[in-house]
Amino acid sequence: MMKGSELYEKEHAHFNVARLHSGGERFEVIVEPDSAIAFRNGSLADVRAALKYEKIFSDAKKGFVPSEASIKTVFGTDDAVKVAEAIIRKGEIQLSSKYRESLREAKLNRLVEMIHRNAIDPKTGFPHPATRIRNAFAEAKVRIDERKSAEQQLDEVLNQLRPVLPIRFETRRLQMLIPAQYASKSFSTLKALGRISRDSWQADGSLLAVIDVPAGLQQDLIDQINKITRGDVDVKILEGQ
Repeated sequence: MMKGSELYEKEHAHFNVARLHSGGERFEVIVEPDSAIAFRNGSLADVRAALKYEKIFSDAKKGFVPSEASIKTVFGTDDAVKVAEAIIRKGEIQLSSKYRESLREAKLNRLVEMIHRNAIDPKTGFPHPATRIRNAFAEAKVRIDERKSAEQQLDEVLNQLRPVLPIRFETRRLQMLIPAQYASKSFSTLKALGRISRDSWQADGSLLAVIDVPAGLQQDLIDQINKITRGDVDVKILEGQ
């Protein structure tokens, strides 16, 4: 017969936690991973939406809890919600193997879709069927990184696929003039979704950048920069540059 802690551990084998080590102790909360990440990024306001339980653990998998005194010493409060906020903001979000696998599968599907929509077989001039692309991932033993977006790892994936799948990817060249107050934040997005071929910082602090981006990601990039700048960006599509 299973002991209580063993039963708890089996029932919660696939949960996700946020974990913080402080004062020589470990503090954990059980979270909904997407919501926890959104809360840490600032796109979710109420931490309660990220919590499965409003309870602090020292080892959530085993159901162990720290003493109220140790919680108060480290966090200055024993309010579970306030402590959870600190753990999620400052600690690590640990993803279960089941959840990581679901992320990899979702990013594999996105990568297959992107390649099918935007790449062609140079021999025929036609797109590769999605099934052939998916099979090439297995053949080339491509490893999907669940921590990166599909867009961020597209170039690396294409390099791994090309030995087994001939691919030509169509690209677009865009010029963007981004006001100073949005330039720094926009720069990381430009790097993530495209290749910056030229950039210059203007006298007023604005950024003038020329970006090569996969054709299928052109609108995604424009939409993201528009969101960051609240539409205050000048975009030109360059031809023959």
